[in-house]
Amino acid sequence: MFAVVAGQALPLFQGVAPEEQVRATLDQLIQVGEERFGLTGIQVADGPVAETPAPVGPYDALLDAAMDALNANDFAGAVQAYKNVLADDPANPDAKAGLVQAELLARVTKLDPQQTRKDAADRPADPAAQIAAAELDLAGGHVEDAFSRLVDTVRVTAGDDRDAARVRLLELFEVVGADDPRVSAARTALARVLF
Repeated sequence: MFAVVAGQALPLFQGVAPEEQVRATLDQLIQVGEERFGLTGIQVADGPVAETPAPVGPYDALLDAAMDALNANDFAGAVQAYKNVLADDPANPDAKAGLVQAELLARVTKLDPQQTRKDAADRPADPAAQIAAAELDLAGGHVEDAFSRLVDTVRVTAGDDRDAARVRLLELFEVVGADDPRVSAARTALARVLF
């Protein structure tokens, strides 16, 4: 964030800053404006006060662009928009969830549903086949089936195969949302299988 003082851009802070830091910085800028440039504060207009729009978050435009890209089936564009937000704000929950969802949709649209289900049925211990089928299940709204499939895959595999299924299951939890009771049930089932 920059402030323009006497025609000069002054850097204030980078990225998202805590509210108290922003308020303190703005208070200092107002004080400098009063002392150096004779600013006397806020002038209130006569008559009714106009409604001001709700403040826009620093990443709302990027998040809106990502959602528009998702709605237009431009999954690569959505992925990039979410990654742009996460580059500046790695903990942004909307961008994290959106990125996982966009990546899932990008993978699922490349699958042949019949072949994917056949491969999963023919190779129950193949994590790649089970992951693809689980993602197809989830995209089709069969959340419990997707979770159950990957919990079973974790149970019957070992090493890197087991880890791949477990990691993808955790990603699918993010797509559905931590507050969903199906996620809680699947986490419990996963814990039983792992320990």
